[in-house]
Amino acid sequence: MLHASLDHVSFDHDQLPALFFLAESVLYRLCCDAFMKGYLYSVEIKLVKIGYLIFLRLFVFFLHGHLESFKQHLLRLQPYLYALHFSEPSYYKYPNIISNVQFILKTSEIICKRELHSEPFVESPDETEDPYSDLNHLQLNKRGYEVNHLLWHSVAAWSCVQNNRPQLTEVLEHLLFYKTQLQTKCWLDSALALMVLGEAAKLDMACLKTLMDLVTDFLENILSAQNQEENYNIYDTSWASEIVFTYTTIIAEVCLYAATSDLRKTALIGFCACKSPQQGISLTDKSEELPELDGASILTLLKYFSSRISDNCEKVIWIGYYGIVYNLVKMSWELQGEQDQDGLRNMIWQTLQKIKDYEQDPRIRCALVIAQAELNGPSDPFCTKATPNSGEEVFSKYIGWRIATTLSRLFFPSLDVAPPKTPVEVDLPRKHTIRERQPAKKRVLRFILKDHSSVVEVSMTPYPNFFTKADKKLEEIIDHHWQKDMEARKREEEAYKAQNQKDKEEKEKIHFQEIMKQRERKLNKQTKPYEIILSEKESGSEKKCGFFELKPSTAPNAK
Repeated sequence: MLHASLDHVSFDHDQLPALFFLAESVLYRLCCDAFMKGYLYSVEIKLVKIGYLIFLRLFVFFLHGHLESFKQHLLRLQPYLYALHFSEPSYYKYPNIISNVQFILKTSEIICKRELHSEPFVESPDETEDPYSDLNHLQLNKRGYEVNHLLWHSVAAWSCVQNNRPQLTEVLEHLLFYKTQLQTKCWLDSALALMVLGEAAKLDMACLKTLMDLVTDFLENILSAQNQEENYNIYDTSWASEIVFTYTTIIAEVCLYAATSDLRKTALIGFCACKSPQQGISLTDKSEELPELDGASILTLLKYFSSRISDNCEKVIWIGYYGIVYNLVKMSWELQGEQDQDGLRNMIWQTLQKIKDYEQDPRIRCALVIAQAELNGPSDPFCTKATPNSGEEVFSKYIGWRIATTLSRLFFPSLDVAPPKTPVEVDLPRKHTIRERQPAKKRVLRFILKDHSSVVEVSMTPYPNFFTKADKKLEEIIDHHWQKDMEARKREEEAYKAQNQKDKEEKEKIHFQEIMKQRERKLNKQTKPYEIILSEKESGSEKKCGFFELKPSTAPNAK
């Protein structure tokens, strides 16, 4: 429930105290409980996922400059962050966990360095290079943190898709011009850029192509650099692996939640139409002639990584392969019960069966086990959906959209000054109707727009968008279960009071019986205390003496 709330809820400055409290609680539980166990438990996976969402939200608030008054909260987090850093090596063979852990550490490191002006958590004596040497261009300004051009253009592309602006093609060209920034050690901005661009790719084919071209170019350059340099730094491979694993999650979400079937199909098999998707992926034929990287779709990356997996392969290769398999298992689980996507689910299931049958690498088989263990956890008790996939959400569906919306308002505040001119601009599925009305706007006079402005504002209120409905539904579910909880407590209290009353009456009855037994034993009488019974002689003498029982008279003047 907490994971779903952190995924759904919109950004509000009032959430910061609660976020810091949750961050401290999660880190405490990880450092003082989970790290002490000898094996990996499902609770660790859930705690790390929740911690990732918490620090992702804190970083967005940091970009807005809202953490200046929370320095004391940041200081309380530092001991736990030190412990998390030293426990990081225990998660190296689980890329899904180490990815979230590295994000937490990197985010907190940047925030603490700029808000507290403190040093990094751990400084190795062998390293004389500043870990932020590649962040020198990100200087502090009045608002706190200046992002790189890749993230800025990704947010611009998302804004163009949302508002149906004709500058989208030009923005995507400029974005590809800054593709080399994806290869810097400042991978935090790059991860956010991929996340925002992935949200735009769920709606537009050009954005999806740009996203896949970015990652294709990134993999080619990184792998060629690793082949040329013998002494390739572990620190370098860590950030490159982080980008690759983040992309595998993003492309899986595009394949599941894109607006059209063409977008979902392209995310799965790529843009090449010469091969039939029914041919599948052959994992057994690992010949000397290795396939070239001709795209960044799910099945293309699976074929590329599976042909190069080995015991001494580059870290990017096996982590990318791990991420694809791990997300395929989650996608298959998510598609259960979706009858309109049986073709997609069957293709994913067949691919997973081939991986289970032919892949012998223990790291990849571990991805299957970890993903299945994560999905087979206890179901969400607050979920009222009676479907095969009625458990907790396996993907964070809404946080990317929330971040893209918040960053677009931060980077382009002028777009939010005026109200939208058509109610369909806020509804993602009706995006195509804007293109039909766009040419007509140029021919409409000013006084016509002014006359109809009130009508547009009124027409927006009955049509909330999908995320507003999701928030309202979440509130209704919480309220429903809260009412049920209150009714159950009320019934328990009434039953408790009735039982207490019954017990009290029973005790009084037993006490009275004991008194009567004692009286009978001592006085040989069975009368109640203070009860007087007259004999026949005494009652007769009383009648002779003139003592009679007085009865009330009905006469009005009777005395």
